[in-house]
Amino acid sequence: MHTKRTKHMYVGNLIDSSTDLSGLYYRSPFERGYLMHLNAQLAVWDRVFSNDVLGCTPSETNLLLYTEYFSAMTSTQHKHEDDPAEDEIVLKVGMLGDAQIGKTTLMVRYVFGEYDPNIVQTLGVNYLEKSVHLRNTRVRFSIWDLGGEREFLNMLPLVCSESAAILFLFDLTQRRTLNSIEQWYRQARAFNSTAVPILVGTKYDQFADEEFTSKEEQLVITKRARVVARAMRAPLVFCSSLRSINVQRIFKIALSKTFDLRPNFEEITGIGEPILEFKNV
Repeated sequence: MHTKRTKHMYVGNLIDSSTDLSGLYYRSPFERGYLMHLNAQLAVWDRVFSNDVLGCTPSETNLLLYTEYFSAMTSTQHKHEDDPAEDEIVLKVGMLGDAQIGKTTLMVRYVFGEYDPNIVQTLGVNYLEKSVHLRNTRVRFSIWDLGGEREFLNMLPLVCSESAAILFLFDLTQRRTLNSIEQWYRQARAFNSTAVPILVGTKYDQFADEEFTSKEEQLVITKRARVVARAMRAPLVFCSSLRSINVQRIFKIALSKTFDLRPNFEEITGIGEPILEFKNV
């Protein structure tokens, strides 16, 4: 289990002083998962996403990677090369919201099917991939998670640019995180005006427990979330990474809205229930 392993954090700028990285600038092998040596992966990550995308030197970046998750992602990519004839669509999904609301936990739950309570706060950007099959096409979700602290706003273009969908997340038990969505939405739209927005409330398991959240507060939060979702013209989803509630469906909605498909599940609209509202947006 990933949750039993010691986490090792690597910041991209730490390797800048070690060697000349110019010889490791191989985008295609990196994206296809051929660079299985961790130092090579980290070097290319730093070079591609700082120098090429952000337009700054590697020493100016602060991109954090979990070695176990990153290695698992690249290994999965490598296995998919067995069927080169299969059509593939890459769907980039951005994740935005305040710090410590469960963005990375949700991403890890979706990609690996595991709940990890020990994930540390994201410093910069986290990135994972997961592939699913839609008829005869492989859809590769490229998921970008931005740290919620304001000091990382300079990386917002990296997460938003070319995203097909952007998840705007808030903590259902912390109303202030919902109040922040308007600002996150406005800032994201400055870099991407066409991505499908999805409003996601996290920690539904606590929200539904009356020891944490009263019935009155559930009503207030749900009504307010609906107002915000309507203003954004966005689907609204309440989820729990701990209980794996609606986690898969968030990304199914992102896929269906991007390609104008109909989800194979019904809406959930009752107060206190795990809300799924996506039809009239």
